[in-house]
Amino acid sequence: MRLHFTKNLDARRETMIREHLLGRDIHDPMVIRAMREVPREAFVPEEMFELAYEDYPLPIGEEQTISQPYMVAYMTQALELSSTDRALEIGTGSGYAAAVLSRIAAAVYTVERLHSLAETARLRLELLGYDNILVHEGDGTLGWPDHAPYDAIVVTASAPQVPKPLLEQLAVRGRLVIPVGPTTFLQTLVRVRRLGEDEFRTEELCGVRFVPLIGAEGW
Repeated sequence: MRLHFTKNLDARRETMIREHLLGRDIHDPMVIRAMREVPREAFVPEEMFELAYEDYPLPIGEEQTISQPYMVAYMTQALELSSTDRALEIGTGSGYAAAVLSRIAAAVYTVERLHSLAETARLRLELLGYDNILVHEGDGTLGWPDHAPYDAIVVTASAPQVPKPLLEQLAVRGRLVIPVGPTTFLQTLVRVRRLGEDEFRTEELCGVRFVPLIGAEGW
């Protein structure tokens, strides 16, 4: 894989940060820094480099998309990450959101069910030098129990309900952010906090639309 970068995208990145992040209540300085550091153009098809900092999803193949920058920042902020956290991401896609998480968290574990996306993301992240990210090919609805528990879990596809394995793999005081809804057309982004061994609290954040989460505990 060869990674190409289009020149003069710095100004577009700063416009994205100013208008679509700071201008829309993304206020966590660690999230802003991470969004500034990760080159989104490295995670989109070459013919779409010029669109990398527009605030909308872009296709990445396999009928999947890279999420809009605002939503990546919003979900990352909702995780309330610290520099010592271990984070699990379900739905690696291009690897962009994992890269953003990795600029804040100590370690990122990310699961992708589609072989081509998992392999491409693994190689891309390696070439870009993101050495605190591990990519796993598998059923994301089952999480990645080998490295549990996680301080933060984020799911980048929509589920009919919160998968039980993800709740089980969440550390006490951990946060889980996931789109949930009865259809694959419109969902609610929710944050689940694990307050104790068998105690969870759920709050609704906003309405969203994500691709469906496919697997044993999903669609």
